[in-house]
Amino acid sequence: MNAEKLENLIKQILEEIGEDPNREGLRETPKRIARMFEEIFSGYRQNLDEVINNAIFTVNYDEMILVKDIDFYSMCEHHMLPFFGVAHVAYIPNGKIIGLSKIPRIVEMFSRRLQVQERMTVDIANAINEAINPLGVAVVVEAIHLCSVMRGVKKHRAKMITSAMLGVFKEDLRTRQEFLHNIGRNFHIR
Repeated sequence: MNAEKLENLIKQILEEIGEDPNREGLRETPKRIARMFEEIFSGYRQNLDEVINNAIFTVNYDEMILVKDIDFYSMCEHHMLPFFGVAHVAYIPNGKIIGLSKIPRIVEMFSRRLQVQERMTVDIANAINEAINPLGVAVVVEAIHLCSVMRGVKKHRAKMITSAMLGVFKEDLRTRQEFLHNIGRNFHIR
């Protein structure tokens, strides 16, 4: 990412909307936005192998592994406005497990791009499937989209829910129901 080029483009945008990029409150805004873009679009500079970093382990375990309520922030590719929420990711191992922290990192990698929620959901499922070839993968993403909250239809509580089911989660209704039941449960750790 070319920060200087980005800063110049932001200055042009400020001028086009009728602002003075040289006024006190805006002088550093192009630099701040360039740094922000580097952070919120960092997913373009990551790949699955780097994110997983060899954290795949051989384990004799064949029950569901679920990581729920993974917070994420992303950007709508249609309006360049944020959407944010939680992802729930489960898989059933087939001799291999992935390090616990890697699942939120995979969510983060895909959320840090311009996209639609549907694609992000499928990308997360496919990445886990590719990494460890489990018996199945399930992903549910719940998000609020600012493009439909602050503009357009202006529905403040409307939440979009997408899912991707692979392997046994798609083929076995009981496995799918267990996953959906578990993401709806409130766990209390004391």
